Amino acid sequence: MSLRTRHPYETRLQRWGRYGFLVLCTLIFIFLLAPIVAVAPLALNDDPYLSFPIRGYSLRWFVEVFTDPTWTLAIRNSLLIGGLATLLSTTLGTLAALGLSHSNLPGRRLIMALLISPMIVPVIILAVGAYFFYSTLGIANSIAGIVLAHAALGLPFVVITVTATLSGFDHGLTRAARSLGASPFTAFRRVMLPIVWPGVLSGALFAFGTSFDEVVVVLFLGGPEERTLPRQMWTGLREQLSPAILAAAVLLVAFSVGLLVILEILRRRNVAMRGIRE
Repeated sequence: MSLRTRHPYETRLQRWGRYGFLVLCTLIFIFLLAPIVAVAPLALNDDPYLSFPIRGYSLRWFVEVFTDPTWTLAIRNSLLIGGLATLLSTTLGTLAALGLSHSNLPGRRLIMALLISPMIVPVIILAVGAYFFYSTLGIANSIAGIVLAHAALGLPFVVITVTATLSGFDHGLTRAARSLGASPFTAFRRVMLPIVWPGVLSGALFAFGTSFDEVVVVLFLGGPEERTLPRQMWTGLREQLSPAILAAAVLLVAFSVGLLVILEILRRRNVAMRGIRE
């Protein structure tokens, strides 16, 4: 069979393979997203309990999430803890990434492995260890203890994203700034930060999302007044199955989708700044 007669058959086979791959990907996406999408209509249920089929629609449970003192305290604590943990992990993670960007740093791989170990160690082990360690310091049942633990969980994301951004950075620019009389902080703020800020902000968003969605550490280190939104949902599932839990879940999903959109925008901007065409 000549090459000319085989070419249409191969093209048709590739086309059917591409269609089959798209169908398979679509089925996988439906399988993964169906449970999440099913939560949205149930959160609009007007009944005071979880029921299906839905007999009436209402926004009462979303209103309850933002008006009930228990839920508002949980949201306020989540935002406070997430903000403080993000600030701490972003600062420390960026400084660590700056040090790791130097190839002549002794023990560079070992330090990197230690910094990203919170991503590898199960959260339950970290929570138990943090509880016993913070108990000796007297901050086990406090906002400070949760912030420190969440900062440790968010630190690896900042280190990885900032390190990846610094991989294409020309350190000759900072050396030139230092030779012109700039201090190390000024060289970082005026030369390096305007170039690597997408990686810093991406790591900060990952750290905030990790803290905002975390529940295991809060169960160990949080007292009655340190109730966060995920912990309030966990408690509600154990004590009462209120549709307000589904409304809070919808808000968390919307929050996560918003973070993913922002991260994608930052990724494209970072690629554009490096002059890479996709």
